[in-house]
Amino acid sequence: MQLTEESQKILQSNPYKKELQEVVDYTAHLLEDKQIYPTDLQWTILINHLSEMVIREKEKRAILEVDPAMFSEVSEEAMLISQLVVKKVGELPKDEIYVLSIHFESAKQNEEEAK
Repeated sequence: MQLTEESQKILQSNPYKKELQEVVDYTAHLLEDKQIYPTDLQWTILINHLSEMVIREKEKRAILEVDPAMFSEVSEEAMLISQLVVKKVGELPKDEIYVLSIHFESAKQNEEEAK
């Protein structure tokens, strides 16, 4: 994965650079294993989200609650990847899994649209 300049800026500006880099590398590995290839823009948006997640975990903050029913059409695969990434980040509310899963579901669509 080649990071865009914008993605690199996000990584460098995070106060928890080391932790964020570990989460980004872990996520890239999971996606590679599942043969899911986000576009550069999708990576940038995902890295921004991961950056905010790391900050929330370190500073013990939480996102607003979400209705799980809104995510009923997200695939099991995207949900599983999201669960693994959230677990890697640390102690975050379950709501993070649902919101993060959208990034993986969106990236999965790239492959389906290419067929």
